[in-house]
Amino acid sequence: MNIFHSINDFSSTKKTIITLGTFDGVHIGHKKILERVLQNTDNEKYESLVLTFFPHPRMVLQEHSEIQLLNTINEKIDLLEKIGIENLVIHPFDEIFSRLTAEEFVKTILVDCFHIQKIIIGHDHRFGRNRTANIDDLIAFGKQYDFEVEQISVQEINEISVSSTKIRNALLEGDMTLANEYLGYDYFLTGNVIQGKQLGRTINFPTANLKIEENYKLIPKNGVYVVKSILDQKTVFGIMNIGFNPTVNGDIQSIEIHYFDFDKDIYNKSICVSILKRIRSEQKFESVDLLKEQLQKDKKSALTFIGNL
Repeated sequence: MNIFHSINDFSSTKKTIITLGTFDGVHIGHKKILERVLQNTDNEKYESLVLTFFPHPRMVLQEHSEIQLLNTINEKIDLLEKIGIENLVIHPFDEIFSRLTAEEFVKTILVDCFHIQKIIIGHDHRFGRNRTANIDDLIAFGKQYDFEVEQISVQEINEISVSSTKIRNALLEGDMTLANEYLGYDYFLTGNVIQGKQLGRTINFPTANLKIEENYKLIPKNGVYVVKSILDQKTVFGIMNIGFNPTVNGDIQSIEIHYFDFDKDIYNKSICVSILKRIRSEQKFESVDLLKEQLQKDKKSALTFIGNL
């Protein structure tokens, strides 16, 4: 996949089949649109192109916005590449860009920069300054500038409209079943393994402490989860705690993973943790021994779940 970090960096000798949006989560609704883009390239006569933005427009346009995103920009790149998109343009979103009128956007970007053949969009797409233009405006521009417009209906995407917002809400409730169903894959966290307090080692539950650099990445509801990672080219399962470690009076949220049957050194390595199921809420125990007892129960519950996969 060719990656461009500005609209102005893009160049191609072919006309393009385009879709655009934030694509946060690259969920099953997004995939319907992206697959339709690929189907329209007419055996490589045209090139597929996704235009997305970073920072997320709400981070720029809404003062004090604390929106949390399903994907970091690197995670989004990986997900789009797996689908088979040829060109990804990640344009820096700012207030100047947000003030482009709908016609300026269509003429200077879609037509002049991207040499558009066809645009494929979702059922609720709006664009231009203050998001005032809609599908009817886009169809009119298509006739004016000679490109096709195709809209994916909500019925085609899903009888229940899938949205990034619904997935975020499910994760904040700890509902991994619903979130993963909407995503079409297991929600995952990517970060570096850092040195922790090493309490886990003292109770025979060593953990990898995960540090996520991107403060905008959405962390699911505090609690204990069943997880898996690819470590040394092998699938390794485990349990993960998200929370504050109240039993030992912790005051900073941490993400700690105890992997089953794995004892290799992964300090300072980048790992990806796929989250399969939430087992329980975080609890404060009267003693470390009671905590250890509960962790054994958590492991047993996790192994039962894994055995049924």
